[in-house]
Amino acid sequence: MRTKSETFQFEKTLQWETPGPGLRRQIMAYDGQLMMVKVHFEKGAVGTMHQHYHSQATYVVSGSFELRIGDRIEILGPGDGYYVAPDELHGCVCLEEGVLIDTFSPVRADFLKL
Repeated sequence: MRTKSETFQFEKTLQWETPGPGLRRQIMAYDGQLMMVKVHFEKGAVGTMHQHYHSQATYVVSGSFELRIGDRIEILGPGDGYYVAPDELHGCVCLEEGVLIDTFSPVRADFLKL
């Protein structure tokens, strides 16, 4: 497994992965301590409820999302963001097609091809 990304990432050369129906993601920059991932959601796509030991901070680039973190539910749009503490249950539903930028610490090794 590579331990870090290239210094520069160019969208046109990065591969898209399909982690679920209506979802595409591009692995952007990463090293052992940090990872940035772009996720495109089609309207109605679901980021299923899940948890992981990583800290997560996410920025909404476009679209509209119903986010659930723990027992709290909020609607987020462009320019909004959220934080998920390690091991906290969270997920979303895409209300209007859009893009999220997820950051994780440490790196999500499970996202990388071994």
